[in-house]
Amino acid sequence: MFVKALAIPVALLLLAGCQPSTPKITLFPYTMEDPYIRSLVEHIKNETRESFRITLWDAQNSQVMQNEGIERAIAEGADLLIINPVDRLSAYTIILHAREHNIPVIFFNREPLRSDMDLWDRVYYVGAKPAQSAELQADLVVDLFGGTPPDLNHLDRNGDGRVQTIIFKGEQGHQDAEIRTTGVLSAFEKRNFPVDILAIEVANWSFTEAYEKSLPLLETYGETVELVISNNDAMALGVIQRLHDMGRAPSPGSPRWIPLVGIDGIDEAVQAIRQGHLYGTVLNDSATMARAIAELTGDILSAGPEDPHAPPPEEGRYIWVDYQPFIH
Repeated sequence: MFVKALAIPVALLLLAGCQPSTPKITLFPYTMEDPYIRSLVEHIKNETRESFRITLWDAQNSQVMQNEGIERAIAEGADLLIINPVDRLSAYTIILHAREHNIPVIFFNREPLRSDMDLWDRVYYVGAKPAQSAELQADLVVDLFGGTPPDLNHLDRNGDGRVQTIIFKGEQGHQDAEIRTTGVLSAFEKRNFPVDILAIEVANWSFTEAYEKSLPLLETYGETVELVISNNDAMALGVIQRLHDMGRAPSPGSPRWIPLVGIDGIDEAVQAIRQGHLYGTVLNDSATMARAIAELTGDILSAGPEDPHAPPPEEGRYIWVDYQPFIH
């Protein structure tokens, strides 16, 4: 049973002027404070504005608040729910509630458990495989350091044939954060690329938390740090800001340069790469993901032709969008 929220967020109408017969769809991002999710929502708006009436419900990183929005949308007769769950384990209750009212659900960005997806055949998932992002991130690092361990290039400043690394982890226990963290380390091991992990710091995908938590780490390890790996771009940008504020220009022109790599490909990260502050990222293709969501929505509601260039569903109910490496 859904828990009532203490405060109800304002539902924002994304598209006005639709005909009354237009299907009613509610979009539930886990929070609009996340820059990647904010970008993805904008792409979804752009992809659907000509076809669907979509209402946005910002859960503000509260599962209770998201549950309240889902309950309200169901009560108001929604035709489809598009959900980025705050907690992936909440999918079980959401699916049962939607099934009871025969309202299909598209989950995106945070994958529910397979056992929950199997509860009903009108549940779908659109996203990217986090293990792929970890592999591509490892490739960026190996190429940057010369690609021939243990004979690394000049970025191995102490010449020990190993790379001293700090990892910023998105969220303890979060599926993508766990896979991205363990995955990049496994990828290094497979490539015989030697790293020493100085610290793994949880910063909850947040620029601000990474900015705050990077200060004691950079003060403790100082010149020892040769690489920073971040589970997403926002945290990497927080570390870059901290380096600026410490007077350590994070750019390749400096002999004290600490290369950073992220994941997502948000606009601010692309700009930082072009400025030389961020070495590279792994693009989580929000434009293609939004297009896949829009096309799947049209297919579910029989509201438009399928795009032959869309990624094909896996087993009918999964659509996977490939990550892409991005450097200047």
